[in-house]
Amino acid sequence: MRFNHVLLIAVIFAVTCNSCLIKGGKHIKEGEIHYNIEYSGAILALPKEILPRNLIVSFKDDKILFEMFSPIGNSGILNLSNPKKDIYDTYFSLLTLRYYYAASRGEVFPGFEAMAGMEVRKTEKTAVLCGFNCKHAEVTFPSDRAKIYDVWYTNEINVRNPNVCSPYYEIDGVLMSFLFLIGHSELHFDAESVYKKEIPDETFERREKFKKASREEIIKFIDKMLAF
Repeated sequence: MRFNHVLLIAVIFAVTCNSCLIKGGKHIKEGEIHYNIEYSGAILALPKEILPRNLIVSFKDDKILFEMFSPIGNSGILNLSNPKKDIYDTYFSLLTLRYYYAASRGEVFPGFEAMAGMEVRKTEKTAVLCGFNCKHAEVTFPSDRAKIYDVWYTNEINVRNPNVCSPYYEIDGVLMSFLFLIGHSELHFDAESVYKKEIPDETFERREKFKKASREEIIKFIDKMLAF
């Protein structure tokens, strides 16, 4: 009896310590991925308390939406890809400011200029992250090629061309652990839950009530929010 009691406690501990939640199984083609965000580097424009804490990625076939929102003031950054309608938009909102930039297919979304020249080297490493079998890549940047960042991605979530307009366009899988460089700031993302759920088609439509802006204007807005 004592052994069974100890075994039960061990099982409960193992389950509760697994921070990743999966609902719907593998090879889903419609749903959401929730990521935790950790910041490093120089982030001086806004207090960390009001910076976006989470990234939510909604996906459906080849359509994908990245949403980062601040817990205060409905402020955030969205990246939307809808290839069938040729929509590759970046949306920026900060308090009363609401702007968007419409990119062309193959154009990297604005805000990632600090990642220009990124080199991706795929390795043979594998790991299980959030219940998904993942592949590994190393990325480096021109400012310091000796500094290597780890990126993990999976082919067990069925999204076509998930990185079509992101700096990770060379990677043919859904990112599960990765980073973005924005200005002098590093944003690190780790998947913490994956849900199979129906995503309405209008999620991937162009947003109303946003004023169209140039690429340069959107970059300035993003830098003002996350960098100096």
